[in-house]
Order: sequence, then C-alpha cells, then structure tokens
Amino acid sequence: MKQLPMVYHKKILVLGLAKSGTAAAEILHDLGAFVTVNDSKPFDENEHAQYLLSKGLTVICGSHPEDLLDEGFSLIVKNPGIPYTNTVIAEAKKRGIPVWTEVELAYRISDAPMIGITGSNGKTTTTTLIFEMLEAGNKQPLIAGNIGTVASAVAAKATNDNIIVTELSSFQLMGTEELKPKISVLMNLYEAHLDYHSSFQEYTDAKFNITKNQDHSDWFIYNGEQQIVKDYASKSNAKKIPFYVSKKTEEGISADDLYVYWNGKMLFERSIIALRGKHNLENVLASTAAAILLNCSLDSIVQVLTNFHGVKHRTQFVREWKNRKFYNDSKATNALATKSALEGFSEPVILLAGGVDRGHSFDELIPHLHNVKALIHYGATAERLQKFGEQQGIPAVIQVNNLIDAIAEGVRISAEGDVILLSPACASWDQYESFEIRGDEFIEQVLALKD
Repeated sequence: MKQLPMVYHKKILVLGLAKSGTAAAEILHDLGAFVTVNDSKPFDENEHAQYLLSKGLTVICGSHPEDLLDEGFSLIVKNPGIPYTNTVIAEAKKRGIPVWTEVELAYRISDAPMIGITGSNGKTTTTTLIFEMLEAGNKQPLIAGNIGTVASAVAAKATNDNIIVTELSSFQLMGTEELKPKISVLMNLYEAHLDYHSSFQEYTDAKFNITKNQDHSDWFIYNGEQQIVKDYASKSNAKKIPFYVSKKTEEGISADDLYVYWNGKMLFERSIIALRGKHNLENVLASTAAAILLNCSLDSIVQVLTNFHGVKHRTQFVREWKNRKFYNDSKATNALATKSALEGFSEPVILLAGGVDRGHSFDELIPHLHNVKALIHYGATAERLQKFGEQQGIPAVIQVNNLIDAIAEGVRISAEGDVILLSPACASWDQYESFEIRGDEFIEQVLALKD
C-alpha cells in the first residue's frame, strides 16, 4: 500500500459508513490520519461505528451536526450513496474542502494497476468476465468495487504483481480527482439514476471520469455503436479500442453473425460463446479486448467464454431438464432489461413475468415477442400484463398467484426445446424483498425438478 503524505497527521472526515466507509476510515487511520466518522445510524444499532470506535477513531452517530465541519477537516471521504445535495457535502464544497469517494482513495494507495468498468448496463458481467479471463491467463487479478470487495480494502493488500478489476458506478466516479485506470471500459449510456444526479448530463459526465485522466500510455475500450459514447470517447487521450456487435470492422474488436474479429482478423467463432443475447455480446467483446491488451492467451479467453453462463440473476443459465432450458433473469426489473433477454433466444420462450407495478410501459417488448409462446404472469402487474399479452396475440397468457405457481405452470405447458425464462420486467417488492431473493427462489424450484 502506498503512503499518502497528504493525509498523514491531517484531520479527515469519513461521511457515511457501511462497508466502503468503514474500509476507508480504517485505511486512513492506518495511514496516520486523525479520522472522524459520521453516520446517521444510531451508535447502538451501528456495528461499523462500534468497531471503528474500538480502533481508536472518533465516532459521531445518529445525525449530521450543523457544526461538524468546524473541526477543520482537510478532506472528506464520503459513502457513494450520499448525494452531493447533502447539507454537509454542500457546505464542504462552499468551504473548498475536497470530497472523494472511496475509489479515489483506492486508486491513490494501490500498488497494482487498475481496470475500471462502467456503463449503464453490463458492468457486472463485463467485470466478471475480465476477472475470469485474467485468472485463466495467470495474471493474478483481484476483483473490487460495486462487485466483490470494497475497492480500497482490495487496493490496500494488492501488490504490483496484481491487477485490480473494478466495477465503478456513476456515484463512485463523481467523487474522483486523479483516478487513472490502465484500462477503462465504457459499455453504454442510458438515462439512469436521475433521482441522484441533477441531470442526464451530470450522470454522463460522471461516467466520463473513468477516462478523463488517462493518457496515451493507457487504453479506453468503448461502445463504437452508440453516438453519445463515441462523443465522449473523442475527448479521451487514451489509446482507443471501440467495440462493434453488428458488423466486422478493421479497428478495435467486432463481430458479425459468425465470428469475432480483432482489428479485422478473425479471433474465434461466435458459436463458442455460452452467453446469450446482443447485450451479452457487448460484454464479451469489451472483456475480450481487455484480456488481449493484457496479453492473455486466446486459449484462456476461449476457455472462459465457452464455460461462462452468466452472472447470477442476469440471464443466468440454471439447468437443462427434459430438453427444456431454464434461465434466471430476475435482475430484469424493467421492460428494457427483459427486451435484452428476449433478444438472445431464437427458441420458443415461455416468459415468466410480473411484480411491482411502477406504471412503466411494456411496449419495448413488442418487437421481441415473435417466439414467446406463453406469458405466465403474477403480482401487482397481473391485470396489465394480461391485457398486454392478449393485445399482442401471445398464444397463451396465463395469470397465476406467484412465482412458484408460474414455474409449475411453465413446466406443465412446455415442450422439448423450449426455454423457460424468468425475466419479470418488474421490481420484486410486492412478493420479495429483492430481485436476488426472487431469483434464488427460481433457482431452488428449478433445481428441485425431478427427472
């Protein structure tokens, strides 16, 4: 771990705990800073605060006192979830106190080079694929950020023999100053998190921070088929590697219906890729490009792509049973995500959907329903999905009480060669606390099917 003279014997405020704030506070303490932590959760209910107090840090819990900043802090490290409209952060900005998120600290202390992955969709799958490819290529990768372990905790233990593969959200990237990944990846940009960011422009500018400090010794992998991403790429000083999923190109990494190409030369057949769908092809191309840049062998890349069936709850292949294939896409909490899942299948699909009714339209699904032979639905959106399915002429539209009943009905009406796909197009909160619990229920029920 690199030392940071700028924090040694300086007063530092860590605002918001949870895992990232706790890790940052402990690291800053180890670096010789005088650390104060402030969290809104009461001390008696706050295990993180109790732990840090036992380590000798100053702990203020239960509120954010108005005079908190009068201590003369040199730096604030905030939990990424705390918005910049927070009164403490807004006042810090007025006083000229630097405000970081924990990933900036991770970058500054790391002895290992970093790969940073961001985008509106596909971050987790791409991050996981890169990690798996580097591991297969014996590159000693570590995984961090929004996926896996807190980035600063990973960076504190990393050596220059490691490579840190880091998933980065807009929340994290907005609070960076010197972050400079060796390889940065920007998958795509769509409207998201506008409850946190003041505008789409602020959101996309935060994403661009992943390459803002890069120079010609670094690489920037980006979506060459999305204009807004191309516009941002034109501002990057890194060596640029675009990816294209719909045509062969002579630059970057690309794919047509049959092959994947690197700078126009065939790498491997698309048929070896286990992951389904155009959206996953974007993830495959971006991760393959990163692995090539880091000198992974083609054999190690192909090995991963042949065996990788997806991140849990994201078009995850669960099992084949009596020549029916089951996929868990519980992470699909809106129609756009379900559309992406449906794009990946040419087989007849029995779609299991439903959940919280957010009032969103299902119209994005319409061009992708041609092979949906049945829509089995449940939950708060049942009435709307029944009407939608009937209007679109889906052969069978069936309402049931819950997911367990939907699985049973899907199995009952299925035939050999069918895909049974959980892709709800809705949030889970009417019947499940999270999409993860919903997906776990699906996996458990499918694995319990008897031959």
